[in-house]
Amino acid sequence: MSKLQQLLAEHDYLLADGGMGTMLMGLGLEQGDPPETWNEIHTDRIQGVHEAYIEAGAQIILTNTFGGTRFRLKLHRLQDKAYDYNKAGAQLARAAVDESGKNVIVAGSIGPSGEIMAPVGDLLFEDAVEGFAEQAKGLADGGADILWIETMSDLLEVEAAITGIRQVTDLPIVSTMTFDTNGNTMMGITPMKALNELSKMNLAAIGGNCGNGPEEIEGVIQKMYATNQNLTLVAKSNAGIPEYINGHLHYNGTPEVMAEYAVKVRNFGASIIGACCGSSPEHIKMMRQALEINPINRVVIETAVETAAPQKERRRRRRRG
Repeated sequence: MSKLQQLLAEHDYLLADGGMGTMLMGLGLEQGDPPETWNEIHTDRIQGVHEAYIEAGAQIILTNTFGGTRFRLKLHRLQDKAYDYNKAGAQLARAAVDESGKNVIVAGSIGPSGEIMAPVGDLLFEDAVEGFAEQAKGLADGGADILWIETMSDLLEVEAAITGIRQVTDLPIVSTMTFDTNGNTMMGITPMKALNELSKMNLAAIGGNCGNGPEEIEGVIQKMYATNQNLTLVAKSNAGIPEYINGHLHYNGTPEVMAEYAVKVRNFGASIIGACCGSSPEHIKMMRQALEINPINRVVIETAVETAAPQKERRRRRRRG
């Protein structure tokens, strides 16, 4: 049994961390600079962010490696550092967990390549596999417990990431997509299609992250849970919608708003709940408090799923039986 399976067996839900980029911007990261470089040049700041999330109650922390593929790093002529940055990122998260003495999972963050997969774009499947394998190797060697594919819009790219990961490690894999285009991903993938396709890939958990705030992720989880109540679902919403105020980016999702979202999304079927862009340890702390004091009341909202009439009728007959 993996560490993730063990924790899920022991708890009704798990709390994941919040945004990394938001925190680093507050610590001095300049707009456009690759955060992964800080895994070597500002190790104390990266570990400090992890420690703050652990202190807030996070049971899963994501490494500072979201843009750690060779594809994104080559924008800064750093593609040759991909393995090193990922290994260092995992080591920093591992150190934060070990020093805390708490049973916290280190999840190796793997974000999208930033390129479009062929035949629509130029990124060949085999090249994507090789790049994701390199990143996964660094994360695994650095001490990650699981690998966490996130913010994806293309199922083919998710498949490439999974294929690359499995070439170098047998660590459990979580995958979340971003449904920020009228409830679908940028590539037109619905939450139901994502769930149906990803559920065939032997993943530890599936879900949605980032996007346009809590209501969007709540809808995604409603649809996924109504489609299948037997899968471990992940919800990791942005802290509201970003706004530019006096030249700085601010998110309108307060800790109180995110606490309400956490309770809702758990009731809608999520078992792993966290936050994404714009969030902080204070958001995670209030989410933890809200989840602790509110009872779980799981609900299946059938209208969330656009299915054919015969399928709905079959579901009704099952309930009567």
